[in-house]
This record gives sequence, structure tokens and C-alpha cells, in this order.
Amino acid sequence: MNSKSPISRFPYLRQDFAASLVVFLVALPLCVGVAVASGVPAELGLVTGIVGGLVTGLMRGSSLQVSGPAAGMTVLVFEAVKEFGLPALGVIVLATGLLQVAMGLLKLGRYFRAISVSVVEGMLAGIGLVLIAGQLYPALAAKAPGSGLGKIAGLPGAFLDALGDGTAVASLAVCAGTIAVLLLWKHVPAKVRTLPGPLAAVGLATVAAFALDLPVATVEVRGLLGSVQPPPLSAFGELAGVGMLGTVVAFTLIASAESLFSAAAVDRLHSGPRTEYDRELVAQGAGNTVCGLLGALPMTAVIVRSAANVQAGARTKASRVLHGVWLLLFAALLPGVLAYIPIPALAGILVYSGAKLVPVRALAVLWREHRGEALILSVTAVSIVAVSMFEGVLIGLALAVVKTAWEASHIKLEVIDKGAGPVDARLSGNATFLRLPKILDSLESLPQDRPVRLDLSGLHHLDHACRTALKNWAERHSAAGTEPVKLMAPVG
Repeated sequence: MNSKSPISRFPYLRQDFAASLVVFLVALPLCVGVAVASGVPAELGLVTGIVGGLVTGLMRGSSLQVSGPAAGMTVLVFEAVKEFGLPALGVIVLATGLLQVAMGLLKLGRYFRAISVSVVEGMLAGIGLVLIAGQLYPALAAKAPGSGLGKIAGLPGAFLDALGDGTAVASLAVCAGTIAVLLLWKHVPAKVRTLPGPLAAVGLATVAAFALDLPVATVEVRGLLGSVQPPPLSAFGELAGVGMLGTVVAFTLIASAESLFSAAAVDRLHSGPRTEYDRELVAQGAGNTVCGLLGALPMTAVIVRSAANVQAGARTKASRVLHGVWLLLFAALLPGVLAYIPIPALAGILVYSGAKLVPVRALAVLWREHRGEALILSVTAVSIVAVSMFEGVLIGLALAVVKTAWEASHIKLEVIDKGAGPVDARLSGNATFLRLPKILDSLESLPQDRPVRLDLSGLHHLDHACRTALKNWAERHSAAGTEPVKLMAPVG
């Protein structure tokens, strides 16, 4: 009987085991923080992290990418829970998962790579701005306004109100201290840095709040089984509404784009197997389907956890599966620990995460080198803040399509005028309605008292609007008694 030892069957078990502990310690505060910021029980963030490890982690796609609740979905989830209620969240996430599975099976995963990078970065920047503004309110022990613009506009007043309030000052101090630890953690000795920054920051904030008896709000604990609520059948009827369908599309688009762009980034961090995009989309969809059935948060691949996984030496998907096991054990055995975590500390974690979503340096470089792309990024971000997530992404996509169409419609007019005889004009490139004003301005400047020969053979594309306009121009251009414009290529 030929039986293999565990070492030969899992040659990288030691590396994967060590990496899984690091990822677990990174994921724990983020799972809780994203859940609290989304307006749902903290345990639901842990459920999504567990499913991300045990379901998505076992499936093929991207071997080292780690999935769970993401800061990038926080704003959208909060809006959905506020509009449709917590029971409907499971329905939305379930429908999102099934859509992702269908798209993966239809081989549509690779096409997400065709989405303009500027739109995705603008989407994340808009989410980051709303996330920062929204989390500053729990940091000030205040209630956040509903809209993105309201959150930003109300911040000066919230800070002024906090000045004379001891509870607000203590809460803000805990948040600021958490952010300070995250910013300074890279400067501590290497041995200390084996503890992930987010966990260290939350741990120190928890100890400080407890030791100093600070009057700050802490996480409300309901218990894992008490928080898991499968969506009731009555909630499925809301899928017939346009509002919920739009939310499902927004969840699907954003979760899929964030996961697949994260996969591309993770591929650049290691030399192992490359991501199979369609399989990864199926894996994400399967995870979201399970999360929906459990009434939990949606999941995406998360670059912070994935990068920690790679940097900790993970070699196979065993590390992300084990991180799900550790989250499950924590949720089952130590849920009471959550009740000691200060909410302003979690707000600090998410303010820090939101700031990393806003690509300030990249935008400055983009503005110098590709102003059109910088404009798309900025407009997408501002639209998300001013209107909503879904509409902001659609505005960004529409702007990217218009920019691409504009750049693709290059047109050049060459005029050879020898001073006497016919004037030769040649159009080359792509003649589309977007360039029609420029084409007509150039042609109408040609002399009307001499014969004109217009050569269209250099055009790669001539759309209907340009074709009609050129015919009309040719018919009316020549002055009376002058030979009509001669078209050197058929336009009919």
C-alpha cells in the first residue's frame, strides 16, 4: 500500500500555515470594521470572511488571492440596508452571486479587464471619499447624514459640536490614535511588525479605552447564530422592483471589477500560477451565493489581505482556506471579545483604508501625462460622492466610451492648392459625427470659385452622419458657374 506522508502531499504546509495566521490577524479587524460601517451586526463580517476562506478559497481561479468583506463595498451595502432593510441584503447578495457564476460560466470574466482603469480608480476614489467622511462621524460620536455630499458638508459642524463634548473628544482621540499607529507601524522594529498593523492598532485602542475607562461606544455583540438570518421568502418579491435590480447590478459590477483588478495586482506580486479570470469570477459568485443564503455581507477579493498573504510566504490556496478556519474558530469560541473593541478604533481603520483608495499621487501623474484619463477618474469620483455609487460608475463608463470614440475618430484634411486649377483635398482617418464640425469647418474654408476634388479613399470609416453631410456640402459648395465638387471615392 503506497501512502504518501502529509509532508509530501502538502510540501508547502509550513509556509501556508504561517501565512494563514498573518492573514487571519489582518482580516479579523477589517471584517468587523466593514460590518459595523455597513450598518449590520459585526458577526456578519466574520461570516463573509469565513465563507471567503472555506468556499471561495477552495475553488480554482487565483491561488493566492484572499476574499472577504471589502471596504470598497461598504458605502453601497450601507445604502442598500438603509433603503431595503437587512433581510433584503441576503437577497441582493444571493442574486449578485448567481449573476457572477453565470458570467463566469459564459466566459465574461476576461472582459472586465477591458473596463477603463480610470473608471475603476475613480470608483474606488469616490468610495474612499464617502467612506472617510462617513467614518469621521462615529469617530466624533455623532450620527452621519444620509448622502455623500451631506456627509462632507456636515463635517465642519460636527467637529465644532465635538469641541465641548467629552465623549466626542475621547472618541476622536481613540480614532486618531488608531490612525497614528497604522501610519507609524512600518517604522517599528521588524520583530514587532510580525503583528499586523490593523490588529495592533485595534488592540492598543481597546486596551487604552479599557484601562482609561474612556466613554466610547463599543461593538454590539449578538452571537454568530443570532446574527445569521437567511433571507425570508417575502424579501425575494422585491427583486421585481427597479430599485433593487439596479442595486444588484451595482453590486455585481463593483464586486466583480474589484475582485478581478485585485487578481491582476496579486499576479504582479508573485511568480506562481496566473489567475484564470472566468474561474475566479465563478469562485467569487459561489462565495456570494453562500453569503446571500446566510444573510451576510457581499465578498470581493481584497488586495490588503491578498498582499499580506503573498508577503507572508504563502505558496498555495491552503493559506486562505486555513485563514477561514481561524476566523470560524474565533467566531465560535471568542465572540465576546468583540464587545471590547471601540467603534472609533474601527472607524480609524476604515478612514485609513479609505485614504488608500484615493490615488492622489497617481492622479497628479495622470494629470501631467493623460489629462483625459485624469478627468474620467475625477468625474467618476465626484459623481459617486454627489449622486450615488451606481450612477457615478455609469457616468464614468459613459465618459470613458465617449473619450475612446473621440480619440478613435482621428481625421486629417490635406489640401493641395497650386494657386490655379482644381484644389485637391484628401480626407484620411475615421470620419465620425464627433469630428463632423471640424470636417465641415475645414471644407467650407476651401475656395468656392474653383473646382474642388475631394479624395475620400484614405478614410477607414465613414459614418452615416458624415456621409450625408459631405454630400450636402458637395451640392452647395460650388459657386454658380463653377464646376461641381468632384468626389474621388463613392459615398453613396
